[in-house]
Amino acid sequence: MSTPTLPTSVTSVTGPRHRTERVPVDGGELLCGVWEPTEAPADGSAVPTVVLVHGITSSHLAWAATADLLPSVRVVAPDLRGRGRSRDLPGPYGMARHADDVAAAVRQLGTGGPAVVVGHSMGGFVGVVLAHRHPDMVASLVLVDGGLPLTPPAGVTPDQLADATLGPAAARLEQTFASPEAYRATWRAHPAFAREWSDLVEAYADYDLVGDEPQLRAATRVEALHGDIRELVDGGDVLQALEHLPSPTPWLLAPRGLMDEVPPLYPDEVRERWVAAYPALEVVEVPDVNHYSIVLSRAGAACVADRVEEAVAGTRGDGSRSVGG
Repeated sequence: MSTPTLPTSVTSVTGPRHRTERVPVDGGELLCGVWEPTEAPADGSAVPTVVLVHGITSSHLAWAATADLLPSVRVVAPDLRGRGRSRDLPGPYGMARHADDVAAAVRQLGTGGPAVVVGHSMGGFVGVVLAHRHPDMVASLVLVDGGLPLTPPAGVTPDQLADATLGPAAARLEQTFASPEAYRATWRAHPAFAREWSDLVEAYADYDLVGDEPQLRAATRVEALHGDIRELVDGGDVLQALEHLPSPTPWLLAPRGLMDEVPPLYPDEVRERWVAAYPALEVVEVPDVNHYSIVLSRAGAACVADRVEEAVAGTRGDGSRSVGG
């Protein structure tokens, strides 16, 4: 299968370090973005691998700004099954299936040894399950506004919470768009980007489109969304994996939610519950971002990259850290 031609807006933000590779997985091939290092580690050690895992309706382009800030590592960022240029991989979906796909990417594209794994939103859940199912591949874990179950308020069922949380995204997946400009307009109107529109967000939107004008669609398959969303509330694989959470695990949190609203995805009482239940968690407040801009803004990406650099420094050398134990 040929390497996809990327829109000009995408190559303008990914830079010369970026290329795409396809990795054989169950049912087909997983597309991954790879950013090669431009400088050797200052201490002369081997080049580490950092794996960046995106959210439920996202793609590897969500990580372009973060990857740009990590010049001394190899970054591997997959388009998850049913999303981006991996959209044609068949179901079933679920965190365990995604974790196995990401493990295949680490085996083929990693630089050897375990990787620092970073997950945003649903990608955090994938990372947690990956660390449990494939502990030899994960040196450490960084969670970005995800990874811990969403908690329904009183009187709200888990299914209702799942539907309410991703309702606007699900509606977007059902639409068609006459042109890339029309699709960009939906993102410009999104409350999360009212103050955050940039070349990065534009490239992210352009990459997300598939099909031909005037019947363009978002790349994420509706069935993939529905196949995964319920696990973010009380998925058994996630709950089991959390009992073996690596220590420490930074948990970067946004003060605003998917629609730039307060309370955020993880209100204070939910944060307190999970920190009490899983002492390995280390809460990191990322200032003045929402659930999207924590990775899709330069300021948010800088905060994420800082914590990733710390994780890389903590595992550089013999690569050993307590994972899965």
